[in-house]
Amino acid sequence: MVTIGSSAAEMTAVTPLLDEPGVFTTAGLHPNSADQWNDALEAQIRERAAHPRCVAIGETGLDWFRDHVDRATQTDVFRRQLALARELDKTVTIHCRDADEECFPLLVAEGPARVILHCFAVPHRLDEAIANGWWCSFAGNVTYPKASDLLLAAARCPADRLLLETDAPYLTPVPHRGTPNEPAYVMDTLRAVALVRGVTPEELAAQVEANASAAYAIV
Repeated sequence: MVTIGSSAAEMTAVTPLLDEPGVFTTAGLHPNSADQWNDALEAQIRERAAHPRCVAIGETGLDWFRDHVDRATQTDVFRRQLALARELDKTVTIHCRDADEECFPLLVAEGPARVILHCFAVPHRLDEAIANGWWCSFAGNVTYPKASDLLLAAARCPADRLLLETDAPYLTPVPHRGTPNEPAYVMDTLRAVALVRGVTPEELAAQVEANASAAYAIV
């Protein structure tokens, strides 16, 4: 389990969990909070990134859907975190919402070796993502009736580049939609994706676990 630490408060809150077997975390700043970047936060990210259970920088990226922070600030903070990921040889976990035209070129030009597209939502760019060697992480919205294009992308994604996630407490999969999401519900997403890929849930679970170990460089 990778529990996200994408703010100063989140990084602090997850600390007690890092003694639990099989629990990992990230360090970074979400684009919707990019105006909180400062030297102290960068120092906190660096300190957390040195923890043996910290496997990625992020989630970071660009969000043009919400206007909490201006685009120039988001872009600057995104580039700073990409540089950190390269410097520290960390995977980067990407939040990209309605901003793929700007996000993808930055990742190509400045991203680290390992990139995870969190909550993958640009099925028309699947081939580009795969060509760049990125992992595509699908959430519970692949189970929604109106998300057939996303489910098709999950079916087409190469087996070794596919990840699954919850994005809890958001994007609760069917049949739990309408209630807060929780980690256990990833099994419903797993079953939906396994069905469309024509494999058993057990086969897909083993593949996704192996992919996660590779994507996060967990040894």
